[in-house]
Amino acid sequence: MSTTTPGMRKMDEAGASDLPRSLIQAVRDRLSRNVRVRRTLPHKGRVHIDRQVPFLCVYRQPPEDEDPGTEQLVRGEASYLIGSGGAEFHGGLTELVGTVVETLSAEFGAFLIVELWSAPDGGKANDPAVPTVLPSFTIRAPGTAKLDNTVEAFRKRLQKTKVLKQGVEVHVQRGVNGYPPDMKPLIDAARARAANCWQIGLVVPPVFRKAGSAIKFPLLMGQLRRSLSVSLRHAYYQFACDRTTHSPPHFHTLGRKAVVKAVWDIDRQLAEVSNQFDYLVQLTPVNPTSAWKEFEAGHCEHPPEFHYRPLPVDPALLKRQLYKIPIERVEDPTLQRLFEEKQEELELKLTMLRDRDTPRFKHLSVALFGGVSDSVLGVAKELLTTLPSKNPAGKPQMFSAKRFAQCVQREIDHYRGSCPEFKARVVISDEASGLIVSRGKLMVNTDLSLAEDRVAALLAHEVGTHLVTYYNGRLQPFQQLYSGLAGYEELQEGLAVLSEYLVGGLTVSRMRQLGARVVAVRQMAEGASFVENYRSIHGEFGLSKRAAYNVVMRVYRGGGLTKDCVYLRGLVAILKYVQKGGDLDPLLVGKMAVKHIPIIKELQYRGVLSKAPITPRYMEDPVAVARLAGLRGSTCSVVDLVKQLQTNEHKTNGGA
Repeated sequence: MSTTTPGMRKMDEAGASDLPRSLIQAVRDRLSRNVRVRRTLPHKGRVHIDRQVPFLCVYRQPPEDEDPGTEQLVRGEASYLIGSGGAEFHGGLTELVGTVVETLSAEFGAFLIVELWSAPDGGKANDPAVPTVLPSFTIRAPGTAKLDNTVEAFRKRLQKTKVLKQGVEVHVQRGVNGYPPDMKPLIDAARARAANCWQIGLVVPPVFRKAGSAIKFPLLMGQLRRSLSVSLRHAYYQFACDRTTHSPPHFHTLGRKAVVKAVWDIDRQLAEVSNQFDYLVQLTPVNPTSAWKEFEAGHCEHPPEFHYRPLPVDPALLKRQLYKIPIERVEDPTLQRLFEEKQEELELKLTMLRDRDTPRFKHLSVALFGGVSDSVLGVAKELLTTLPSKNPAGKPQMFSAKRFAQCVQREIDHYRGSCPEFKARVVISDEASGLIVSRGKLMVNTDLSLAEDRVAALLAHEVGTHLVTYYNGRLQPFQQLYSGLAGYEELQEGLAVLSEYLVGGLTVSRMRQLGARVVAVRQMAEGASFVENYRSIHGEFGLSKRAAYNVVMRVYRGGGLTKDCVYLRGLVAILKYVQKGGDLDPLLVGKMAVKHIPIIKELQYRGVLSKAPITPRYMEDPVAVARLAGLRGSTCSVVDLVKQLQTNEHKTNGGA
């Protein structure tokens, strides 16, 4: 459509300070075809419209005020405009906004403009550290009842905002203009009525900067951006449901869908750093068997000496590469925080590799994986004291490393048959300690010997969980999902142990092993020596000499690794998640932490991520599905899980 409006003629006469007619026509054309709009505007302005949506979030720079930082609050929205509030730019902005409103209102039947600006510096606005003064937001809206639901949805979600752990005040002013009092509206009343366009304003306390200065608080800004973005989506969603022909399935579907090049670049750079070292492989001793023989020959009275692979990287140089990644360029607040967390975790892991086999390592490990809480320690000790230490069924049939690897290969072939991209491998190696999944392959120690009743469980654990989530992550657009979002280990291992239960392979010995790991981590963190810990796990809790050694060896590797407490801690967490009705499907998209589950769901709603393409084999087994269903709404404990399987096994074997 090439109609020239009076506004455009006036704009052409105004000169370079206004917007060219060609830009506005291009915006109209792209929006009518549902094509993304990203254009630079005069005076450091920007218009970004992800796709056809019935809203626009606006910020105008005050002409007489620097107002540092406020514009960042709108940059994460799916549809936003940043422009100058100067009078010389007003004509072009009004024509651009009018064009956006009319084009999208024709698609949705109505349109919402939310304009945001800062309250004056000082007082409640810039004093978040004073507990008696709460930062104050003000929603400005017209007096009509037609926006009541939208305003109330906005207010309720905004009320949940936290600033330095404090709450906020949210005031609503009705019957007032939804734009800054010292500026003109971006669309005149007649044009707004014709397009069924509604306007509300939000006055934001500038807690993200020091009063009277340009000094910004970037971490506080990031927190406020994330909270405000969710609040805005609640308002958009309610407006869309009430006033438009569009019925979005969830408020998150109104977030950003398109991902800009800067995001892919940063994701790739983080993955490049992560892929240069294999954290667990570097912390796993290369001499576990010979160290055991020496330990045993010395009557278990002297700590073994472990040897490790040489580091293939210089941690300092890799840190330099890591912190050159410009994560601050990511406009989307959700993705920005995910990347920041991964950057912080990689830095900590590199420091641990640098300090491997030194006293500093243990403290870094606690910072990364956490320690053992009293509640989890209580569960561990209950497992060790209530479950029998000996197998009443007698000596089981054993699987060699080669025979188990054949089972793994058949499992891999099954997955590859349904998904050719599942390119996992199984490798038998002297360098592996037990079983290790590393970059899409399962490494099996040459001397491994497994009880037959553990084979199905380990296939579900290693292949059906670790390898499946790895390749599901590879099939998503973000590489972080296969390398692992920050802190993914607890949920990943919890899900893997739950899979052992679902296939009926969560044995008494396995649960005692997980309990012993927790106790050993706690004792190591409290200063116990290797020998003291070994004697406790073997003598007090009844594990065999070799089993106790394996537990303690894993805990003291590297200088004191607390990772082994995450198996039981993760199982406790995921059991509660399932009992409350939590769905396992989002957890299979890739490797993530519990705190990332709502973010993964958000990104799926927004169309950034898809569902997991590969389904674990155990999720298609009717018996496993029935076991999972039986957990929902139940109050059973971790101890109950293994007792339940033990009872069923006893009945199957002809027990009374």
